[in-house]
Amino acid sequence: MATRDRRRFGSELPDGLDRLLPAVGLLGGLAVWWAVTALGSGIITNFAPAAAFAVLAELVVSPSFYDHVFVSVYRFAVALALSLTVGLPIGLIVGYFGAAEKATTVLFQFMRMISPLAWFPIAIIVFGVGTQSAVFVMFMAGLWPIVLNTAHGVATIDDDWITVGESLGGDTRALLRRVVVPAVIPDMLTGIRLSIGILWIILVPAEMLGVNTGLGYLILDARDRFAYAEIPAIMLVIGAIGFALDAAVRKVHARRTWE
Repeated sequence: MATRDRRRFGSELPDGLDRLLPAVGLLGGLAVWWAVTALGSGIITNFAPAAAFAVLAELVVSPSFYDHVFVSVYRFAVALALSLTVGLPIGLIVGYFGAAEKATTVLFQFMRMISPLAWFPIAIIVFGVGTQSAVFVMFMAGLWPIVLNTAHGVATIDDDWITVGESLGGDTRALLRRVVVPAVIPDMLTGIRLSIGILWIILVPAEMLGVNTGLGYLILDARDRFAYAEIPAIMLVIGAIGFALDAAVRKVHARRTWE
């Protein structure tokens, strides 16, 4: 019995319905949120959608709130820049040179399995309480997707491409610049997308390392002040920013894949 192609089945949907489905999904999630808080009891009722959106409306017109947003985005950007600066070259080297791959596979697989949260005590001891500790913890989480996806992309390049490059007189540096890097851009972008997701998720607990700014701090502060409605309101902002970041990378990835 033939199996229907899921991609083809999805493309058969009417254009209007295809554009409507994301809204239906969001409304469904909102309905579940409302039901849990409305039909529940105790402290859970404090997280109702109506209260959260009311607080959100106040936050988006508060200049001080955007100070916290900027600080969080700044920490995220620094951690991502460090992950790219370190991860891309390591990934290229590990993927291109067999000896480097054999020497580092066990180590890297071991390191990536360590929870980023386990680095909290070390970060505080080494860097103290503040932005540096938060960035370090995020960096230790976001590095490995970039390294491993880049290395995988290099390792799966068609050998004929390398042979042609060598036959044209290309040395290792020229091969990396002219053949390897362009070929692995899709894999790099996949690693970057995964890294962005991990970094943005780790941002909230990282900003609970004694800092007094950022979206993670605001959630912790709201809990301490018993301002429970602020917690889901801030979570909505975190989700919206993270979705925008991922959408931007997906757009770039799609363009590079089809070029």
